[in-house]
Amino acid sequence: MMIRTARLEDLPILLDFEQKLIEAERPMDVTLKQTEKISYYSIEDYIKAVHTEVVVAEIDGEIVGSGYGQIRDRKEFFQQKQLGYIGFMYVKEEHRGKGVSQAVIQYLYDWFTTKGLEEIRLTVYDKNPRAIRAYEKAGFEKHLIEMRMNLKE
Repeated sequence: MMIRTARLEDLPILLDFEQKLIEAERPMDVTLKQTEKISYYSIEDYIKAVHTEVVVAEIDGEIVGSGYGQIRDRKEFFQQKQLGYIGFMYVKEEHRGKGVSQAVIQYLYDWFTTKGLEEIRLTVYDKNPRAIRAYEKAGFEKHLIEMRMNLKE
C-alpha cells in the first residue's frame, strides 16, 4: 500500500468517493437533502490549497481510499492558535479491514507534525460505530457531543 498526495488527475475518482461517502451517511443524517446530488467538499480547491493535504491510498496502482488534513484557525480562547482537522475518510468496501484508513491517518499525522500542530480533530456520526472504532484505534478519543432538536417534530 502506498499513501500519496492527491493530484488533479485523481479528481474523478475522488468525486466518486465523495458521492459514495454521502450515500453511506445519508441514512445517518436526516438533515441532509435526500433526493438531490450534494457535495461536502471542494476537493479541487483542497488539492490546490497549501493549508490542506488531500491524500489517496493505492494498492497495486489502484486508488482505494482517501482523506484530507486541513489546518484550521482556532478562536482566541484556545491554547493553540491552529489545529489539524481530518475529513473525507473513505475506503472502497472491498479494501476495508486492511489498514487503509490507519495508513491515511498516519500520513496525515506526520503532515500535521511537520506543520508544528499539537492537536487533531474530526467529526463522525454517532450512528457510525465502525468509523468510531477505527478512529479510536488510531488514538482519537471522544471529546464533545453535538446534539440537535427538530422544532417541527
